[in-house]
Amino acid sequence: MSEHRIFEMPEDFSGAEGGFLYDDKPHEECGVFGMYDFDGNDVASSIYYGLFALQHRGQESAGIAVSDTNGPKRAVKARKDMGLVNEVFSPDDFETVRGDIGVGHVRYSTAGSSTRENAQPLVLNYVKGTLALAHNGNLINAHELRKDLEYTGAIFQTTIDSEVIAYHIARERLNSRTAEEAVRRACQKLKGAYALVVMSPRKLIGARDPYGFKPLVIGKRDNAYILTSETCALETIDAEFVRDVLPGEVVTITPEEGIVSDMTMAIPAEKQARCVFEYIYFARPDTRFDGVGVYESRIRAGRFLAIDSPVEADLVVGVPESGNAAAMGYAMESGIPYGTAFIKNTYVGRTFIKPKQSSRESSVRVKLNVLRESVEGKRVIMIDDSIVRGTTSDRIVRMLRDAGATEVHVRVGAPPFLWQCYFGTDIPAREQLVAYNRTVEEIRQIIGADSLGYLRVERLSEMVGGVPICNGCFTGTYPMDPPKEDIRGEYDDRDTDFSRGEKA
Repeated sequence: MSEHRIFEMPEDFSGAEGGFLYDDKPHEECGVFGMYDFDGNDVASSIYYGLFALQHRGQESAGIAVSDTNGPKRAVKARKDMGLVNEVFSPDDFETVRGDIGVGHVRYSTAGSSTRENAQPLVLNYVKGTLALAHNGNLINAHELRKDLEYTGAIFQTTIDSEVIAYHIARERLNSRTAEEAVRRACQKLKGAYALVVMSPRKLIGARDPYGFKPLVIGKRDNAYILTSETCALETIDAEFVRDVLPGEVVTITPEEGIVSDMTMAIPAEKQARCVFEYIYFARPDTRFDGVGVYESRIRAGRFLAIDSPVEADLVVGVPESGNAAAMGYAMESGIPYGTAFIKNTYVGRTFIKPKQSSRESSVRVKLNVLRESVEGKRVIMIDDSIVRGTTSDRIVRMLRDAGATEVHVRVGAPPFLWQCYFGTDIPAREQLVAYNRTVEEIRQIIGADSLGYLRVERLSEMVGGVPICNGCFTGTYPMDPPKEDIRGEYDDRDTDFSRGEKA
């Protein structure tokens, strides 16, 4: 489910007054949440609060689908729409959307446009009953799978690869003894990244791709079980963490058997590849998955920056929110005081009307303001989690200087972006990446910093405690061959040798 958004690169990165209007960060695709209460209690409100905790993973649409396993027809009741979680649902919705099993979803599109039709969960009615599905990730063979289905008569209602998964599960169910067998057989056809939560009439099923690109965890509260993208969502509803869904695992949750595991799709640990950007930026700092805490990973990143890119300064600050932990790590390692330089306007959300290019109001200044008392007369080290296009970094550097900082040294908690992602992270075309065909010194001049340092690629594995990672967006080396066409049939450069990360 991904749609890479293409913007023209401004000729002058330093820009005119008013600032560029882009959100110069990669975006995650979405978050999933499923719950089954064996005591028959309603789960819709808990799913709602779980999605609140996952809102950072997607702000374009939200949805919940629930069913009553004890009802006469086990009908699925669903509500989904464009907007944030609190915009989509009202108290009245929870009078009608009730049940003891359900799935929820928040979405940021990376295949398929941002429309209500593409909102999830997807609900299918087929010969074996009903199926509701929530998906995080991106398939690299979705176009091929979709064409096969279309040639055999399938009619699609969306443009997302999640519907391809749902169709294949429905078809496999006709020849499978159980719903979980159908999920496993469908997953064996998929290539790419996926974390799935599937609701059948009396089962909650989770599946994680063999590489483990996307996180999926299991939780428990009283006599209810949860599947969700991050542990922070478990804590929000006062549930306890049970364990991670393992890469290549299909788990089935029922009152009769509890959690049943199927590891048929598992691959050796050395071939697995978690998305490293979950640790750098996407996940909330209070999340843990695959045995590694996101907060501690970012602290390590900051420490490594201090070791590898030291500079004399008076203050270390982070760009909110994801740069704060790395800034603290830099301060711990360097001995330079950590401080607050930025005040974030927390009320700037999805519906923010961005200033026109001709306006003097910068969208960056509306979202962030500098605390002059903190930086005036000081040499400042500014830590950010990443630089993608570079279209806001120059603004933030200038804001610090305008507030009286005598020097601004920028350190980045990730290596330079040089390649696109094909597994669910919305990274633009190479030509739009500020690091593409530019040296670090050239980027420093573009953003106006006194010095610039990036996290070394070699540090990434240390940062996540040795967990196998995918760092293809930095190196051009991917755990599997990228697609030649996406779900919409648009072709990438066929002269690219992806295995070597360069033109063939």
